[in-house]
Amino acid sequence: MNYKTLLGQLRLLAIAEGISYLLLAITVPLKYMYDMGMPNRIVGMAHGVLFIAYCLWVVVYGREAKWKLSTIFWSLLASLLPFGTFIADAKIFSKEKEVVSED
Repeated sequence: MNYKTLLGQLRLLAIAEGISYLLLAITVPLKYMYDMGMPNRIVGMAHGVLFIAYCLWVVVYGREAKWKLSTIFWSLLASLLPFGTFIADAKIFSKEKEVVSED
């Protein structure tokens, strides 16, 4: 996977966003059950940034690769589900060939 390409960056963001989502499953109970808010604040901020970046990269790469709207929709929906971005990476992103921009 080449991280200098849009597809490589999208795949990396998908994995990072998925991990941050799963980390919230640990930090939210820490916040509410043990009154430890700082881990949730840190992971929550990182997750928010990764979520926005992932959604932007899906739209940017989807337009560049001329994806159907349904593919963009499913890729965006994956960000809302636990393990969704891992599935999107395996089912959609890993099967893509890198699109080279002709700008």
